[in-house]
Amino acid sequence: MKGYLIRRLLLIIPTIFISTLIVFIIARSIPGSAVELMATEMETEGMISGGVSVDVDYLRAKLGLDVPMHIQYFRWISAIVTRGDFGASLWTGIPLSEEFGLRYPVTFELSLMSMIISILVAVPIGVYSAIRQDTASDYLGRTFAIVGLSIPNFWVATMIVIFPAIWWGWAPPIEYIPITKNFFGNIGQFLIPATIMGISASAGLMRMTRTLMLEVLRNDYIRTAWSKGLTEKTVVLRHAFRNVSLPLITMLGARIPGLLGGAVIMEQIFGLPGIGRLMVEAINDRDYPIISGVNLIMAAFTLVVILITDISYAYLDPRMKYK
Repeated sequence: MKGYLIRRLLLIIPTIFISTLIVFIIARSIPGSAVELMATEMETEGMISGGVSVDVDYLRAKLGLDVPMHIQYFRWISAIVTRGDFGASLWTGIPLSEEFGLRYPVTFELSLMSMIISILVAVPIGVYSAIRQDTASDYLGRTFAIVGLSIPNFWVATMIVIFPAIWWGWAPPIEYIPITKNFFGNIGQFLIPATIMGISASAGLMRMTRTLMLEVLRNDYIRTAWSKGLTEKTVVLRHAFRNVSLPLITMLGARIPGLLGGAVIMEQIFGLPGIGRLMVEAINDRDYPIISGVNLIMAAFTLVVILITDISYAYLDPRMKYK
């Protein structure tokens, strides 16, 4: 286990390097630049008067964008490795570490609530659908999964925002409510977007749960358990579902980064100041340090989650050994 863990940790380094390098190049290849946007905004807001234009070269040098791209990348990586400095916004000057600390709890809460909802919805329905195969309940559960996979969650979120406002004059709160100031108000604000994300994510998880349960229920040891006169609850939960848990954990581990990515849309629609919204704003403003820094942190988080998922197998199944 120790050797396996060391090898996996060492593999994380080149993976993060390649991912950040790709994003670093792509972000700077988007048409337009932060310097051009800043110059246009300064001229539009009247900061430059008397017909004097913005000194674009001076602005580019001040932001550190006057050197080749590979030197910019080297400076950025060196600052992270030597000082733990992920950079600061080109527009506001706020360090990424400070901005991330303020916004990450929002995205984490939204993703955590949606994951809990998806598990609470998908696993019971998937298990019940499997043990009641080809019944009305099974067809209803499968229909729910197909509908959940077919309807985009951003469309559902948009409809929930628009139609209640038209019909009843009600709209979800747009201004963020911190959990430290109003616990129930905060939970209520996150409940709708988390439910939309959770139900959308539960569709695939439910189908996977049903398929795995059907496969396990056909094994000989399950027939033996039935023949011994054990109750349905004991057979399903203690014998069948335990063998389904490992593949489900794999799927859940793979879905966590997807939930974080899906939070981008929900944060935009419901006005939640999370990481996804920060990333969208950074892309629109060509805020390169924010784009690169957020990508680096999220890539590292994703790889750590995958590693934890793999390691958890050995604790859930003692028969599994890592070499």
